[in-house]
Amino acid sequence: MKNLLGSSIKDLENVALDYGQAAFRGRQIYNWIYNYRNKNKNIDQIEVLPLDFRKKLKNDGFKVSELIIKERNLAKDGTLKLLLSTDDNESIECVGIPTEKRLTACLSSQVGCPMDCKFCATGKEGLKRSLKASEILDQILFIENEMNRKVTNIVFMGMGEPLLNIDDLLLSIRSINNDFQISQRKITVSTVAVPKMISKLSAKSFQILGNCQFTLAISLHASNQKIRETIIPSAKNYEIKNIIEDCKTFVRETGRRVSFEYLMLSGVNDKLEHACELSNLLKGFQCHVNLIQYNQIDEVEFQRTSLKNLQLFQSRLVNNGIAVSLRKSRGLDKNAACGQLRPVSYTHLTLPTICSV
Repeated sequence: MKNLLGSSIKDLENVALDYGQAAFRGRQIYNWIYNYRNKNKNIDQIEVLPLDFRKKLKNDGFKVSELIIKERNLAKDGTLKLLLSTDDNESIECVGIPTEKRLTACLSSQVGCPMDCKFCATGKEGLKRSLKASEILDQILFIENEMNRKVTNIVFMGMGEPLLNIDDLLLSIRSINNDFQISQRKITVSTVAVPKMISKLSAKSFQILGNCQFTLAISLHASNQKIRETIIPSAKNYEIKNIIEDCKTFVRETGRRVSFEYLMLSGVNDKLEHACELSNLLKGFQCHVNLIQYNQIDEVEFQRTSLKNLQLFQSRLVNNGIAVSLRKSRGLDKNAACGQLRPVSYTHLTLPTICSV
């Protein structure tokens, strides 16, 4: 099977030429693929192409989409969560998060996740496999088709650990930038942090993309190593001080500030002493903190911190010179919030599911 999604104009022109067609037929395929108004994903229905050419492409195994939509859930705030099935009958989820001026696509990079963060639903199922670049890109097409709008922003905050699928991650970013015409500066890659992979991400980005202008977001969620290990088991392999040093190197190499995601868990990491620890940890380099309210899942008994504690925590960070924002959860009424995606059908879901942006 040959997926055309992610192919450049030149690639598609060569496909056309290989079949004895004029090069402009390749450009027609390209324009058809990336026009969000085209709802049909079947090659034999690209009506601008000669019928014989379409039949040959289909018979030779060319496709645009490998995913099938299984279920849709639309939240009261307009957030749309999609359950998609892969060719090998695995399930992934992606989310469209609209505002008046933009549409953010929250994308999955793996089926499941190996990191097993205690507050996250995705890891409870373990890792099945990583997604191909074409499967990552297909999620964008589904969101655009279903919401009848062009995606403007991308966050890799769905299922999976993106840095454990780094090659397909960067290939998809290249296509998002070149083919979907979405600037790297509107793309965020979120990671729990994997040893040696932050530096590898920077190096491979320059190799594959020519630069590194997307935002790196570290799911830190703790102000010290002890707390981090209790909520993120994989943290024992990567000291928090080493993560910070690697992030400082990333900033020097790319010129891009790093964001730190901090999930507020009542009685665990939300005290003022933790805010002071976090300030001391992060001061002195270009970064930003996103404070996130916890979205409940059934398997664990973490609780949301109170709004008062959240605001006090934020104020302490601001007073200590740390740039900070409060991230609003989206799609909670339809199981579509941060830390709640998992690779099963909605009929079996007992938890919420999406990211918040």
